[in-house]
Amino acid sequence: MHALLRLADVIDWINERVGRVAMWLVLVMILVGFFNAVLRYGGRWIGINLTSNMSVEAQWYMFSLVFLLMAAYTLRRDQHVRVDVLYGRLSDRGRAWVNLLGGIFFLLPFCALIFYVSYPFVASSLRIREMSPDPGGLPRWPIKLMIPIAFGLLTLQGLSMVIRSAGTLAGHGSAFRDRNS
Repeated sequence: MHALLRLADVIDWINERVGRVAMWLVLVMILVGFFNAVLRYGGRWIGINLTSNMSVEAQWYMFSLVFLLMAAYTLRRDQHVRVDVLYGRLSDRGRAWVNLLGGIFFLLPFCALIFYVSYPFVASSLRIREMSPDPGGLPRWPIKLMIPIAFGLLTLQGLSMVIRSAGTLAGHGSAFRDRNS
C-alpha cells in the first residue's frame, strides 16, 4: 500500500503543477479578451477592422484548456461539484467508501468512455492537421489533442483518489487531510 500511496503522491504532484500553470491561462485569457474588445470597439470607432480570427480563437482555446486541465486539479483538491447533502456529514471512512466506489464505477469508466469516443475525432484531426475554417484562424488539431491528454490526467487523478480512499479504509491515514496544500 505504501508504494501505491507514493504513486498517488506523484500523480497529485503532477496535477497540482498542471493546475497551477492552467490558472495563469485564466489571466492571459482575460487579457486577450480585453484587448479583443478594445480592438473591436476601437476599430468600429475609427472604421477599420483591428481584430483577427486568430486572437478570438486563441481566447476560446485558452478557455478550453482551462476547462480541460483544471478538471484533474479540481478533483485533486476535492473541490469538484457534488451533491453535498449527505457526503459532508459522513466520516472519513464513509467519504472514502463513496470516493472509492464512485471512482471505480463512475469516474474511471467515464474517462475510458471519453477516450473511446474521442479517439476517432482526435486521430482524424491529427491525421489531416486540421486548421480553422476561418481566414487567419489557428490549427484545430492541438486543442483537440488536449481532450485525451486532459482525460488522461483526470484518469490518473481518479486513480490517486481510489488509492487514497483504499488507504483510508485500510487504516493508512486519511485521504481528506491536507488536500489543499
